[in-house]
Amino acid sequence: MKKYPLFNINNYTIDTSSFSHMLHDEVEGELEKEFAEYVGARYACVANSASSLLTLCMMAIRSFGTAIEANPISIPSMIPLVIPNILYNLDLEWSWKDDVDWVGSSYVLYDSKKIYENTEGASVESSFKIIDSAQEVRRDQFKEDAERLDLMVFSLYPTKPVGGMDGGIIVSDDKERIDWFRTATHLGVTSSRESSWNRRLDFPGWKMHPNSSQCYVALNNLRKLDKKNKTLDSIKDRYNSEFGLTNTSRHLYRIDVEDRDEFQKKIKKFGVDTGIHYNPAHLEKAYDGIKTHRHLEKTQNKSKTTVSIPFNEALTDEDVDFVISKIKANI
Repeated sequence: MKKYPLFNINNYTIDTSSFSHMLHDEVEGELEKEFAEYVGARYACVANSASSLLTLCMMAIRSFGTAIEANPISIPSMIPLVIPNILYNLDLEWSWKDDVDWVGSSYVLYDSKKIYENTEGASVESSFKIIDSAQEVRRDQFKEDAERLDLMVFSLYPTKPVGGMDGGIIVSDDKERIDWFRTATHLGVTSSRESSWNRRLDFPGWKMHPNSSQCYVALNNLRKLDKKNKTLDSIKDRYNSEFGLTNTSRHLYRIDVEDRDEFQKKIKKFGVDTGIHYNPAHLEKAYDGIKTHRHLEKTQNKSKTTVSIPFNEALTDEDVDFVISKIKANI
């Protein structure tokens, strides 16, 4: 039976002998340069995962001159568990919010906006944002959605818009901040692209750098992204027309069904994969005691009905027709 998967993961044959170094080949710098240019940022740093970069972001807030106690963190409950796990394990305070529309795109994880009085007695606004864009990559995205000091984090997990063998990349227009992340992810030493014997320890950092194979796969998929997005936009327009929706994500296509469990059982018999994005995190017992702004009605209702359907660039017109027909016959 033919399968209709949620995502497409490109396969590559990698000749590792072409790398000058399995850990820090030139491909690492190429990926950073081309990714930054694609999203309209000046600087980028690649790491072993987006989770590592988001962890460092939340650890580094005080280093960047803000007071986290004065700027409360509020995150969607309909979210991958990696985000609340990071906050929990760093012993940070946060609250849940009733946001279900961000799924498949990006959201502001932290906004440091505050007003203070300068030495001349004038009110000055200081701010920067940490934007989690693990599920969205588009041309000039940073230029359109962010300011110079902002940090935007992307995932290179195999199923994400620019998939790799896992990995993550952070961009900004602030060189000092990106240099800090590059040092932090390389054990706290100066750039590993220099002679390994001439490096110095700036501060005790972490082993969070990627390997050359990760960067190779991600770079090749980045170069295919425009073509991939063109196909996804065509499929999305067809789905929207057939299902009467106005979905905009290029990562997930979600529909609502009355009995999700029954629907998933029925549709699986035809080889059509489905996914749940996501169960409400605030209902997990491990997070008991975390505050909510209010009853998360939208999150809890949507979590019972939402289901993701096959949405990838490998689907043919015939595949899309098949998926649509089976969904319509079973909802």
